[in-house]
Amino acid sequence: MSASWAIVTEELTRTFTKTWRRPWWKRWRTPSRGAVSAPRAAPETFVALDRINLQVRQGELFGLLGPNGAGKTTLIKILATLLAPTSGRAWVDGRDVVTQAEAIRPYINMVSGGESSGYGILTVRENLWLFARLYGVPSRLAYERIDQMLRIVGLEDKAQTRISHLSTGQRQKMNFCRGFITDPTILFLDEPTLGLDVRTARTIRTFIRRWLEEKPGRTILLTTHYMAEAEELCDRLAIIDHGRLLACDTPAALKRQVQQYPRYVIHLAPSTDGWSRLSQLPGVHSVQVHTTPTSTDVKLSLREDAVIGSVVQTLVQHGGHILSLQKQEPTLEDVFLELVGRQLNGPEENEPEEELRASSRLPHYRD
Repeated sequence: MSASWAIVTEELTRTFTKTWRRPWWKRWRTPSRGAVSAPRAAPETFVALDRINLQVRQGELFGLLGPNGAGKTTLIKILATLLAPTSGRAWVDGRDVVTQAEAIRPYINMVSGGESSGYGILTVRENLWLFARLYGVPSRLAYERIDQMLRIVGLEDKAQTRISHLSTGQRQKMNFCRGFITDPTILFLDEPTLGLDVRTARTIRTFIRRWLEEKPGRTILLTTHYMAEAEELCDRLAIIDHGRLLACDTPAALKRQVQQYPRYVIHLAPSTDGWSRLSQLPGVHSVQVHTTPTSTDVKLSLREDAVIGSVVQTLVQHGGHILSLQKQEPTLEDVFLELVGRQLNGPEENEPEEELRASSRLPHYRD
């Protein structure tokens, strides 16, 4: 395994099987004599991850985009050693997530948006100290990091407040602090700004970038439903849907994939002539015109940017009065809709019952 990769997955697959269970009110009922039991339905199988191959570099802020149920949280739980893959392999910091899970855990941490972690009877400072001590952070260093993180997220006035008295947004701020006080080498951020106000979310994004720059070896794997956040933070992005990897590249490269030709929008004064001749110009791929009482909007798709000079010259020569001209750049949302075909629709949906059971390591007894 190359030392330059912080995270590697090979044909990583995870399936869940939902077994038939009798309703609770029937489990202790004795069947009447001669009664015929209905046949049990075949177990339902759900593929959460389907042969995922990823490589995340050390020092990289790598993003995961996908609609609800795409498999993002499942992937993070496997990499965080909370869930075992059905097949395939994964390595974190050069260690196998199945056979070397205990060796991985001291070097990683995880923050989940909307997570209700912590003990309600303890204060914010006590909860963060407890988590730091579980990782072996000395008390003096733990308190220094705790005070620093609370100042960053604006939660220092709540340091002595019990967790049970915090709002949802304040709990999320505490969860975010918990991810950094152990100084992990690899950090998994699953919707870290979910439920936070705009000002706090901006502060957190600035801190994330600065935290990575302080030590070049640190790595972050981020999932988010906010396109602007992904474009601002991520060095590279992977888009997954139905457990499959659809694309992986830098935000700029992904946007180039969905726009084959440069696009421009020209706003002309009403009753302007000249636009009817644009489709005949060499290098013009397509022309769309929308006329209103106040303006004429012309949308152009050109084979290269240099053609825009001929377009402007033609309009002016035929009496066109240009009000504005703007190049139309694709967005990450355009990329997402092109690849997935539907919009992101909020936080991750509830996981299958079997995934919750597996992540908590509780035994499952069939009836």
